[in-house]
Amino acid sequence: MIYTVTFNPCIDYVVRVGSLKQGEINRTEKEYVYPGGKGINVSIVLKNLGIESKVLGFAAGFTGDAIEKLINDFGCECDFVKIDKGFSRINVKIKAEKETEINGQGPIISEDDLNELIKKLQELKAGDTLVLAGSIPNTLPDDVYEIILKSIENKNVRVVADATKDLLLNVLKYRPFLVKPNNKELGEMFGVDLKTDDEIIKYAKKLKEMGAENVLISMAGDGALMIDENGNILKSRPPEGKAVNSVGAGDSMVAGFLAGYMKTQDYQTAFKMGLAAGSASAFVDWLATEEQILELFKKL
Repeated sequence: MIYTVTFNPCIDYVVRVGSLKQGEINRTEKEYVYPGGKGINVSIVLKNLGIESKVLGFAAGFTGDAIEKLINDFGCECDFVKIDKGFSRINVKIKAEKETEINGQGPIISEDDLNELIKKLQELKAGDTLVLAGSIPNTLPDDVYEIILKSIENKNVRVVADATKDLLLNVLKYRPFLVKPNNKELGEMFGVDLKTDDEIIKYAKKLKEMGAENVLISMAGDGALMIDENGNILKSRPPEGKAVNSVGAGDSMVAGFLAGYMKTQDYQTAFKMGLAAGSASAFVDWLATEEQILELFKKL
């Protein structure tokens, strides 16, 4: 079973307006409501590709209940820690001439709440996969990724980490199965500006030397690059298409990679499926369907 953790899930309220005018009343042309959060995105795309998973994290108030219902509506199972005070975030994403986002704060997560999540993670068994994705709320300790991985380090669980800077670097000692920064984030980790494939490969190898088994680097319009556990380097440009959506492409890449690997145990297939899924979600308004992903997969 695959488990995904979203520490600060939200409702994404996405609106399209012809022109955003500050200080005036703006009327929407289209509106969408989605469950938001990187782990949730991974679970939904996994479900679209026929792979079951369970969504974990924290939820509070009426918005927490709505997030859970939205996730269930997409066919995913969730088991949130319910927080008594506050409410889960509502993030407003305004699509006009430029894309503008207003993100909420979310509830205060206590030490007891975190311990309840760790208790749920004790149910994981050898061979299960845990996906830790995204930033953490400021009410959680900075080393929460490490706290979680230390609590399951003897369970032989396959770990995927999609995070930035120290959040990712500090979990490499637990030998994660996969890490997926983008090329900009990779450079930020080491304080360098990466401009060539050779430079990206050099620092991706450093992540492997520090403990990661597989390193997958998303590179937006330049595609993706991967160094697998055997040291093989895979690279591909993305399929042709117009990018219209900046939300969830990286999460879709993680889901596509996992789905491809679970079905074939082959890294080249997993890499291609990851790139196809990430690209497909970038080419549509939200997260891509299986049909959209497989159509691009055939072109790679």
